[in-house]
Amino acid sequence: MFKFILLILFFMGMASSANAQTQFETDIITTSAGDLKITFIGHGSLIFTFNGKVIHIDPYGELADYSILPKADIILITHEHSDHFDLAVIKMLRTNKTELVLTETCAQKISGGMVMKNGGVQTVQGIKIEAVPAYNIIHKRDNGQPFHPQGVGNGYILTFGDKRIYVAGDTENIPEMKTIQGVDVAFLPMNLPYTMTPGMVADAAKVLKPKILYPYHYGDTDTSKLVELLKDEQEIEVRIRKMS
Repeated sequence: MFKFILLILFFMGMASSANAQTQFETDIITTSAGDLKITFIGHGSLIFTFNGKVIHIDPYGELADYSILPKADIILITHEHSDHFDLAVIKMLRTNKTELVLTETCAQKISGGMVMKNGGVQTVQGIKIEAVPAYNIIHKRDNGQPFHPQGVGNGYILTFGDKRIYVAGDTENIPEMKTIQGVDVAFLPMNLPYTMTPGMVADAAKVLKPKILYPYHYGDTDTSKLVELLKDEQEIEVRIRKMS
């Protein structure tokens, strides 16, 4: 009888855990090479699924039980802060076929990764990945140093068929965004004081002109302010998902 009760409790726990994972919101982006599924884990963490490939971006163990999420074909790390560069979760998601794409600073703490610097372009498992700058100009620590110094972190642009997806990483609306062309979907951070204000995100969106804008990694920032600022930008669809 005791073993039977333990079995019931075990399966109830499994069901509860699995159900928790199904609560993540998902969207489908149609591309010329098949559907891109976006799973919104939260904070700066996303999963892209495309033609059987699973791409984890900045996986963070505080947000999900990654032991029951799909293993990674590709892992992208934007910078070295622990809520973006979680070594335990990376170890959990990696297989002997996983490509780990990361910054030079991150590569000092883990082996076997592919370092990409700002301006770098690589094709990884058939997916074009561009590394672009991500840094602060305005928002700084008490000692005067930016939360994210120039030249250290990456944003990434991934090409899926005819769609270009821009995941900005932790950044402000930096001048380099003016050089980024043809973005279909943009993930722009809005987590104060570390990244952008709603006004900064709105300005960045007006420069980038994505067809779909997802504010992400927004903490307690009021997303309705961004929606209001972009209400007259008819060509930009602002989608709010659970990414606090």
